[in-house]
Amino acid sequence: MTTTELTRTGAGPVSSGGLGQAFRDTMSIAWRNIRGGLRVPDTHIYMFIQPIMFVLLFAYVFGGAIVVPGFESDPLAYRKILMSGIFVQTMAFAVAPASVGLSDDMHKGLIDRFRSLPMARSAVIGGRVVSDLANQSAVLIIMMLCGLIVGWRVEGGALSFLSAVALLLLFAFAMLWVGAFIGLSVGNPQVAASAGLIWLFPVIFLSNAFVPPQTMPTVVRTIAEWNPVSAIVAACRDLFGNPSPIASDAWPMQNPVLAAVLWCLLIAAVFAPLAINKYKKAATK
Repeated sequence: MTTTELTRTGAGPVSSGGLGQAFRDTMSIAWRNIRGGLRVPDTHIYMFIQPIMFVLLFAYVFGGAIVVPGFESDPLAYRKILMSGIFVQTMAFAVAPASVGLSDDMHKGLIDRFRSLPMARSAVIGGRVVSDLANQSAVLIIMMLCGLIVGWRVEGGALSFLSAVALLLLFAFAMLWVGAFIGLSVGNPQVAASAGLIWLFPVIFLSNAFVPPQTMPTVVRTIAEWNPVSAIVAACRDLFGNPSPIASDAWPMQNPVLAAVLWCLLIAAVFAPLAINKYKKAATK
C-alpha cells in the first residue's frame, strides 16, 4: 500500500509508492494536460498551422531558387530534402509549449497545489513532457501528410521509416526537457514564450536543415557540421531515403544516425536533471 509522509521542508505530502506510483502519477498529470488542451482547440489549430506554413513557404516560395548540389536534374529534390529539416525544426520547437506550460502552471499556483498532494515530485514535470510528446506526435503526422502533398516521399524501407520517426520523437523528448528547465527558470509565461524560442532560430538556421553547409563560410560551415540539428537532419534524410547533399569529412556528417542518437541522449541527460533539480529547489521555497 502506498504511504504518505510530510517533507521536512513543509512542502507537503510526498508519495512513497516507488516507481510504479511515480509512473501512475506521471500519467495522471499527462492526461490532465491533454484533456486541458482538448478543451482549448485553438491551441492545437495554431500548433498545426505554423509547421504547415513553413512547408508551403519553403517548398513553393524559396524552393525554386535553391539548387541542390548533385541533384540539379530533379525538380523536386529540394522538397525532398526540405521535409527532414522541417520535421526536425518542428520537434525542436517543442521547447516552447513545455516552457510556457510549466511557467503558466507555476504562475497560476497549480504547482503549489500539486505539491500539497501525495504524489511523486517528478510527476509534474514528467507529465508535462509526456503530454507534450503526445502533441508533437500528432503534429508530426500532420507534417508528414503535408510533405506528401508537396512531393516528399519515403524511399527507404518500413524499418528505416520507423527508425526516423523514433529519432524525431527522441529529439522532441530531449528538447522538452530543455523547455521544462526554461519554464521553471523564468518569471512568467510571457518571458517563457520568448526565452523558449529566441535562441532556437540561429541553432536551426545555422545547420543543414534548409541549405547545404558547403555554401557557408569555412568557420560557419564547421559550426553547422557539428550542430546537433545537422546530425539529426542528415540522419532523417538517410533513414527516409531522401537526397543528402552533404559533402563533409566531419564525423557527425559521416555517422549521422549514431551522432544524432548521441546528441539526443546528451541533451536529455543534461537538462532532465537540471529541470528536476530546479523544480525541487522551487518546492523548498
